[in-house]
Amino acid sequence: MAARFIRHILRNNSPNILLKRWSSTEKGVTVFDPFAITPKKDKKTYLEAVKMFEGRDTRRRGHVEFIYAALARMKEFGVEKDLEVYKALVEVLPKGKFIPTNIFQAEFMHYPKQQQCAVDLLEQMEDNKVMPDTEMEQMLLNIFGKRGIPLRKFWRMMYWMPKFRNLSPWYLPDELPNDVLELAKLAVARITSVDPVMKIDVWQTEEVEASLDKTWIVSAQSPIQKVLLSEQPPEDPLVVKGPFQVYLREQIVSYFLLLGKTRPEPKDETDVDDVSNLKKPPGIPGYMGTTKAVAVKSTVHEQDDGTIVAICATGTSSRDSLLSWIRLLEKYGNPVLTNIPVIFTLIAPPSDVSIQEIQPAIHKDAKNAESN
Repeated sequence: MAARFIRHILRNNSPNILLKRWSSTEKGVTVFDPFAITPKKDKKTYLEAVKMFEGRDTRRRGHVEFIYAALARMKEFGVEKDLEVYKALVEVLPKGKFIPTNIFQAEFMHYPKQQQCAVDLLEQMEDNKVMPDTEMEQMLLNIFGKRGIPLRKFWRMMYWMPKFRNLSPWYLPDELPNDVLELAKLAVARITSVDPVMKIDVWQTEEVEASLDKTWIVSAQSPIQKVLLSEQPPEDPLVVKGPFQVYLREQIVSYFLLLGKTRPEPKDETDVDDVSNLKKPPGIPGYMGTTKAVAVKSTVHEQDDGTIVAICATGTSSRDSLLSWIRLLEKYGNPVLTNIPVIFTLIAPPSDVSIQEIQPAIHKDAKNAESN
């Protein structure tokens, strides 16, 4: 009798009726985003939205989706590098429910969706160079236990991040300056740190009377480079190459190089197997034999493609500002630039060329008419 009754329930069409009733209703799901309705986007309103979600439901339903949405909106609120905000998001997760109780739950990732969400939060901290602390370790221990995957990720971060934090020899402040001139100084100092006697100067193009772009120039040149520039042959032109780019975290600074000709390496073309003209063995000068002159060692500025005699970064990266740079180099300790031609080979000028440098195009018809 019971089996016949169960068979009768399974054969009827009541699920279809329920589906039709659900599909015919006019009610729908409404998505509520607390981060989108806030008029002022800062840290205070961000934390208020997190507290609003915590106080709305004691069971914290939808906490994973909320955390992912909050992580995506961090850059919009400017809190992607704030440790307190990340702690507030970890605090959203319920306590004690996700702790594994046996070895099988621990190895097969108990509550994988929640654990992966916490790992993604830690990875975003790592990408933004935010160092966790012991308080976050205790929070993860209370949520996932000592065998949880997020706690293992935390331990790896605490091992590797202090090692890489101060690994770079070029120090940068935690907050980069907003002034472009200060960023250019940091970039040029980083590039020219290979020479400890490098001197960095800040010039204004207004010092050159014929300059069109009124901007600043950050120029770097060492005494060794001045000597190399003075030894350049006048018949070989110098070349201004660029713009090249250097990254200061998320900021990009363009710079230019002034290249000259590389000094030829000394070559000894004597045949060591020729015994027709044997010389005395080398020894002490004046007593026995002769000594050879010591070969000049190449400096760090002499590269395969040329000798770097100066480097600069300008406010506009235009040809006119680079021309003013050459004039200022000539004015401050490089008189040899008066007799050496300079070629500008800009890869892609960031700004328009001044109107005075543009020559009007002559069409073929007009040219033929003038010849006739």
